[in-house]
Amino acid sequence: MAFAHYGPFWRQMRKLSVMKLFSRKRAESWESIRDEVDSHVKAVASNAGDVVNMGELIFNLTKNIIYRAAFGCISQQGQEEFIRILQEFSKLFGAFNMADFIPWLGWADPQGLNTRLEKARGALDKFIDTIIDKKMRNNGGSDVGDTDMVDDLLTFCTEEAQVNQSEDLQNSIKLTRDNIKAIIMDVMFGGTETVASAIEWALAELMKSPEDMKRVQQELAEVVGLDRRVEESDMEKLTSLKCTLKETLRLHPPIPLLLHETAEDTVVAGYQIPAKSRVMINAWAIARDKDSWEDPDSFKPSRFLKEGVADYKGSNFEFIPFGSGRRSCPGMTLGLYALDLAVAHLLHCFTWELPDGMKPSELDMSDVFGLTAPRAARLYAVPKKRLICPLF
Repeated sequence: MAFAHYGPFWRQMRKLSVMKLFSRKRAESWESIRDEVDSHVKAVASNAGDVVNMGELIFNLTKNIIYRAAFGCISQQGQEEFIRILQEFSKLFGAFNMADFIPWLGWADPQGLNTRLEKARGALDKFIDTIIDKKMRNNGGSDVGDTDMVDDLLTFCTEEAQVNQSEDLQNSIKLTRDNIKAIIMDVMFGGTETVASAIEWALAELMKSPEDMKRVQQELAEVVGLDRRVEESDMEKLTSLKCTLKETLRLHPPIPLLLHETAEDTVVAGYQIPAKSRVMINAWAIARDKDSWEDPDSFKPSRFLKEGVADYKGSNFEFIPFGSGRRSCPGMTLGLYALDLAVAHLLHCFTWELPDGMKPSELDMSDVFGLTAPRAARLYAVPKKRLICPLF
């Protein structure tokens, strides 16, 4: 869907994604998200007092969440193979390609990128075909409350589902196996590294700014208390946490360059831009523009307490971490749900220190450019149990 041209098919695919696959109601019904957060809190607790590779732990958390959302538990045994394919695609999409600047070199493929891409695509097709075949043999197989995205898409393909859809959906969509594979690929790319990067950056920024860390944890103690875990019903009351996550998304947007295409010929700043041109929107630079933000390169969550400050929903163009308009990220709700839940639990259950006596000012905050902009160095930290109640 990310690369599809705008038209009836794209419109209805997005409608299906927003209303069914990524709805807030659906996100809250995924017990697997809470299960994975609990599992990783338990893993951190078992290493309390020791140095923990937070980058690796967080990536495993988001990988498991998105994998289970897409495929359910039936295919956990093939998860490592799938992640290997996913990481290969991520490297290829973020790689410097000479043919982007010298188009006539495309046929020669001097860097071998096209060859690697075809190989990765074949491996991905084979993997998802195996999942779909298992689902079809099991006839859906899952309870209604425990269905995953592949289940939903296969159900939508059936005659019964087509009859139940509104007339415009019925006339515009005829899902094929290739469509299902493409949607799942979008979900995995759009939800794994992006959410992991946001969680890791949030924790890193708070460790570099101990006063902000103290403020968020004090709020958690007052709203939730130290005798129980955070619940979904607590989230709307956690103002400081919400501001912290917004500031993290401002400084470190999940995808720094947003993909768009011009619908018609236009002129921008005197430049002729033909229709069908691929346009990259630099969301990273926009969110650090000194004309829109005071002290834009500094981490200041309190800026979001001011009335009238920009929000990330897409209507304020100075802050568009999820894009804007009809090309905005359809999985925003699911991504934010996982981000909120993970960061809230990690901050509420533990206090955090940098290893080996490192000072906050010494923490490396450089990033790496690619499809996402993750930290250049993994975040390592020492957790200590904070709650007075048992974690499990």
